[in-house]
Amino acid sequence: MANTKEKQADFGFRQVPLGDKQALVDDVFHSVARRYDLMNDLMSGGLHRAWKAALVTAVNPPKKDIPFALLDLAGGTGDVAFRVLDAGGPGTRVTVADINADMLQVGRERAVKSGHDVEFIEANAEALPFPDRSFDAVTIAFGIRNVPQIEVALGEIYRVLKIGGRFLCLEFSSVDVPGLDRLYDLYSFNVIPAVGRAVTGDAEAYRYLVESIRKFPRPEKFAGMIRAAGFRRASFESMTGSVVALHSGWRL
Repeated sequence: MANTKEKQADFGFRQVPLGDKQALVDDVFHSVARRYDLMNDLMSGGLHRAWKAALVTAVNPPKKDIPFALLDLAGGTGDVAFRVLDAGGPGTRVTVADINADMLQVGRERAVKSGHDVEFIEANAEALPFPDRSFDAVTIAFGIRNVPQIEVALGEIYRVLKIGGRFLCLEFSSVDVPGLDRLYDLYSFNVIPAVGRAVTGDAEAYRYLVESIRKFPRPEKFAGMIRAAGFRRASFESMTGSVVALHSGWRL
């Protein structure tokens, strides 16, 4: 008799049917889209700006008028996209792909106000609507842990990268500094949901985001997943007491 039990996925500390996870994640970001970047400032004490600066430095868009195409995944509000455009030359082109329409709407409005030329596309990271070898670099900042099938998304990222292209992923990590780990847990599970309730009216969304960090693979394991997807020279750099890690892989 066939096994009809549906595959499960982590949704924070809960197990849910794999087919349900994306809708649950969508609900989280529909709820917080308008205050998402403000919450990033409040939760990190502004440190997310330094982490994203490190990401942009690693992208290293050419300053001259040289064609350079970047795909930023799960970056609907445009935060990373705008930083890359500001750092690059006139040949830099950025496409933002996000599955959440509310986050994309925030990004489009901000692009108009700031004068940044960004293409915003509603798309699933597990089935990217782009031809093979379309981009010189692909980035994702604090979004990969929300993808139901990370291995599938990594395969898609590899597919759309040009030969010689680079994948860069900024994601929360596992704090490994004695003492800091306990303070980080206390802050994460008590302060962040309370701030989320005060700023966005939704404590549960931020409780999920805190839990999802704990369920994400440790840096060494995630680097192995990047290698398994076909990337070469997979590596990571820990920052701020290993609160976050910047992962890198090349399509060679």
